[in-house]
Amino acid sequence: MSPRLAFAIDAAYRAGRGTLAHFQTGTAVEIKSDATPVTVADKGAERQIREAIAKAFPKDNILGEEEGGDMTVADRWVIDPIDGTKSFVAGVPLYGTLLSYEVDRVPVLGVCYLPGLDELLWAERGGGAFLNGRPIRVSQRDSLDGSVICYGSHRGFMDTGRWHGVTKMIDRAMATRTWGDAFGYSLVASGRVDCMLDPGVSRWDLSAFHVIIPEAGGRFTDYDGNDVFAAGDRKLGCVASNGVLHDEILAQFR
Repeated sequence: MSPRLAFAIDAAYRAGRGTLAHFQTGTAVEIKSDATPVTVADKGAERQIREAIAKAFPKDNILGEEEGGDMTVADRWVIDPIDGTKSFVAGVPLYGTLLSYEVDRVPVLGVCYLPGLDELLWAERGGGAFLNGRPIRVSQRDSLDGSVICYGSHRGFMDTGRWHGVTKMIDRAMATRTWGDAFGYSLVASGRVDCMLDPGVSRWDLSAFHVIIPEAGGRFTDYDGNDVFAAGDRKLGCVASNGVLHDEILAQFR
């Protein structure tokens, strides 16, 4: 385990634990310019991670959801202090604190901590993926028939013109769940569901799982089968799967 990964595990865990002080307390919610919610817990967790990075790696660059950063920098930490703020605000424990490190804009390590479930996932490129210290692998299901799929915002799929593909999968799956955000991706990585579909999310939502999912044996692409970050930092559609099903999933959206 590299020093940066050890640091990231500790930093994400500590910041995530800190969010629990505000969870299910009726904490105030602000609406940002992009119409998404933010709370004092989001801001506090990002600030805590930034301060830890500044102390441990003072020359490192940082990109975070709440405080921003230089989008053109190639080597950087990427923070999403609460991925799933809507769940957090609703008192639902299916949210996560995400932290990754990118070299030349490619994520090389990623950490996801789900405070409400006390589940800590991490991976480093070439080193495998882990959940609470134990190795994890994606599922081995080889057909959409009988599969379990997760997907994000219905409105997002309608807006991007991809809802037809989701309905094709719903018709064949054993179960479909709108377990989105970090929780949905963690279920794919740990083999508990077979795929996760996102209509359009930001880099900080995906960077950690860009490492975790492949290291668990899965695939992580856009809807054309390309690297999800090939188009840069704009809103990104993403398909995460066990790998075996990936081409069959992509075919549903053509």
